Amino acid sequence: MTDPTMRAQFATTTSALLHEDPRVALVLADISTAYFEEASSAHPERVVNVGIMEQTAVSLAAGFALEGFIPFVHSIAPFLVERPYEQIKDDFCYQGLGGVFASTGASYDYASDGMTHHGSGDVPILKILPRMEVLVPGTATELDALLRQTYADGAPTYIRISERTNAESRAVRFGRLEVVRDGRGPTIVAVGPLLDAALEAAGDADASIVYCTTVVPFDGDTLRGVVAGGDGSVLLVEPYYAGGLVPDIVAALAPRSVRIETMGVPRAVLSRYGTREDHDRALGLTAHGIRARLAGLVAA
Repeated sequence: MTDPTMRAQFATTTSALLHEDPRVALVLADISTAYFEEASSAHPERVVNVGIMEQTAVSLAAGFALEGFIPFVHSIAPFLVERPYEQIKDDFCYQGLGGVFASTGASYDYASDGMTHHGSGDVPILKILPRMEVLVPGTATELDALLRQTYADGAPTYIRISERTNAESRAVRFGRLEVVRDGRGPTIVAVGPLLDAALEAAGDADASIVYCTTVVPFDGDTLRGVVAGGDGSVLLVEPYYAGGLVPDIVAALAPRSVRIETMGVPRAVLSRYGTREDHDRALGLTAHGIRARLAGLVAA
């Protein structure tokens, strides 16, 4: 049976949690409402659609949290993260509240709508907030696992939903890197849905591959052990703005020096229109593009 999309799985898991846990509440910003019709009918007091008012949605969710609920907030990535960034910072992180912020459309699933709907900066800006957890699953099954592992842990948790997925789900654990394979050459750190491209790119190269679905908190201990068995170089492949995990990798490997090459979305205006796949090819976030960067790292 084929996995559902991550977006559909988020709706399925959240609806199940609304039934299972009376503390769960859901605040929508007029996005994915059709997915939650049954849950809304069953729990009208805990499912609220505020319309296209994301700042209000986040502050309302904080009100739920203050009353002992576990609020989930859902919208398109730039509107959920960048528009109400101050509310997330002040109402949740600074007040010590917990909740789930689940985006959809990152980084450019809504490519045909232009850069207003792109969400490449979500992870880099959220990971600097105190207490924030950041999750980037690679499949619908992994989303279900990570959401269930973290939703009630008392922290503000961001979970990034995208159309791009890996073919195979893995037994991911919150806060842990998964060592996919060990090698004596470079270490590839592949984040979320870019694992498949990294695996294809590596081919039979003597490279290690670690899979990251929890960006914050970052599992430096596992990375340190893997890099120690290789040549000390790291190729970081991220589906958002490139370089987001560089400070975490440097800190994990200190005091040893390390060469890090980064791949991801460039900090540039993506002014051309097209599909998500068109942008992936243009930016080199494909097996071909990763293979070329890996070859340069090995040759250096």
